[in-house]
Amino acid sequence: MSNILNISQEDIIHKLKLSCQIPGVLEAVATEKIIAKAALEAEITVTPEEIQEEADRIRFEQKLVKAADTWAWLKKYHLSLDDFETSIQINILSRKLAHFLFANKVEHFFYQHKLNYIAAVTYEVILEDRDLALELFYALQEGEISFTEIARCYILNPELRRAGGYQGIRHRRDFRPEIATTVFAANPPQVIKPITTQKGVYLIWVEEIIQPQLDEQMRFQIQQELFFDWLKRQIEQLEIVVQLGSDISRSA
Repeated sequence: MSNILNISQEDIIHKLKLSCQIPGVLEAVATEKIIAKAALEAEITVTPEEIQEEADRIRFEQKLVKAADTWAWLKKYHLSLDDFETSIQINILSRKLAHFLFANKVEHFFYQHKLNYIAAVTYEVILEDRDLALELFYALQEGEISFTEIARCYILNPELRRAGGYQGIRHRRDFRPEIATTVFAANPPQVIKPITTQKGVYLIWVEEIIQPQLDEQMRFQIQQELFFDWLKRQIEQLEIVVQLGSDISRSA
């Protein structure tokens, strides 16, 4: 009995269909075409040196030390050397186009939307009983109990309980609307008075409010956000005609 299993292009497309991945693939293809067209119109180019530098970065990132490692990696992903360089070129064009379109809009956008980039470090416990939440709140105020002890007693999720209710660094959009205003008005470190929501009564310790700085990381983040919004709008304006075998469909 042969151990060879033949998989055709049709098999792969069929699998993409069954796993509902076609829309994501179409969006990726459309995105690449939009970037290539816009870059051409803006006369943005990529030099061989830039491709080499990016290829070296990828090889380092993928731990491709020897040439044989690189060839094995390309084979694994069914990429030719030309395919590899084309993918690098698209990535560089994407970054350059984003910079070309939005670099001079970042500062204005940041100061217009600065509130959206303020972050808070919080711990929280969600209770069912408001009277109990108030009792615990006042006990915290009096130093009769710690937030960690409350988390240990009232959080059911083991991981969250071990972390003392730690929620990480979150922005305003990550909080429920009825909670965000109070959290960002806090004077940390501060436990804020219990807030009743449809989900339960929130007892929250605000450990820190992080004010945003327009540093290089923030500039890049905003530039990418603006670029992705732009790409999304470009795709929404397209009617994409797809032909998969004899099946032709249109999406608007």
